[in-house]
Amino acid sequence: MKEFECKTVSLKKGIILTSIFIILAIMFFVLSICFNQPFLTFFCALSIFATVFVLFGFFSNQPNESKVFTFFGSYKGTCRKQGLNWCNPLYLKKKMSLRKRNFNVDKIKVNDALGNPIEISAVVVWAVEDTYQATFDVENYETYVETQSESALRELAGMYPYDLFDDTSENVITLRDNNEEVNKNLQASVQKRLDKVGVEVIEARINHIAYAPEIAAAMLQRQQASAIIAARKIIVEGAVSMVEMALNDLKKKNIVALNDKNKAELVGNLLVVLCGDKSAQPVITTNKETK
Repeated sequence: MKEFECKTVSLKKGIILTSIFIILAIMFFVLSICFNQPFLTFFCALSIFATVFVLFGFFSNQPNESKVFTFFGSYKGTCRKQGLNWCNPLYLKKKMSLRKRNFNVDKIKVNDALGNPIEISAVVVWAVEDTYQATFDVENYETYVETQSESALRELAGMYPYDLFDDTSENVITLRDNNEEVNKNLQASVQKRLDKVGVEVIEARINHIAYAPEIAAAMLQRQQASAIIAARKIIVEGAVSMVEMALNDLKKKNIVALNDKNKAELVGNLLVVLCGDKSAQPVITTNKETK
C-alpha cells in the first residue's frame, strides 16, 4: 500500500460546522434565559460540546510537514497542505517531517577488498518520500535508516581496495582515488535498502577513510617507497637520455675520441652524477711526469 491524499480534509467545512454550533449555542443560551426551560439549557450545553468537538479537528502544517491520519487502526490518508486545515475530529493525527536530514555514519573498522583493515565513515542525506511506508512498514524508520546505511557502507568497503600499488592496475576502482564513482555506488546501495520504507536518498558520500592504526605506519612506508621508486624511474629515464645526448654530441663535434672503455667510464660517471642523492664531488685528473 502507498500513500494517498486524505479526501476529508477541508478548512471550509470545519469553519462552517464551527460557526453553526456556535450560533446554536448562543441561540439556545438566549432562549433558555428568556423562557427558563431546562431542555433549552441542555441543548445549549450540547451545542457547546459539539463546538469543542469540532475544534479538535483543526490542525496546521508547516512547510515540508505532513499529517498521517488513522481511524480505529485504519489508514485514512495523508495531508501535505500547508497552513490551517480541518479533518474529522475522530482521526488520530501523526506528524511526519518531509524535510531533508543528515545522518553521519560513525567511523567503523572494516576490511577492504584486499583484506587490509581500514576506518571509514560516510554522510547520508535523506528525506521521507512515502509517509505510509515510513509510518506503517517499519517500527522506527529513523533507526532503520541508520542501520541500513551502516550495512551498505560495510558492504561497499569490502568491494573495493583502499589503494593500489601496482601501476598495471590503472582501471581498478579504489576507495581513495575514485570518490565520485564510489559515492554513486554507495548512494545506490543505500537507496535499494530504503526503498522499502519510502525514504529517498538524496546524497551519500564518504567523508573519512584511512588505514587502521595497526597498519597505518607500515602502509605509509609502503606509499613512500612507491613514491621513491616512481621518482627514481623518471630520474633514470632522464639520465639515460642525457647520457645518450652527451655521447652523440661528443661524437658529432669531434671533441674527443672515445673507445669503448672510455665510453663505459663516462657513462658510469654521468649516471652517478645525474642519479645520485648527493652532490657530486669533482675529481681533476692531471698527468705529471716523474724523473
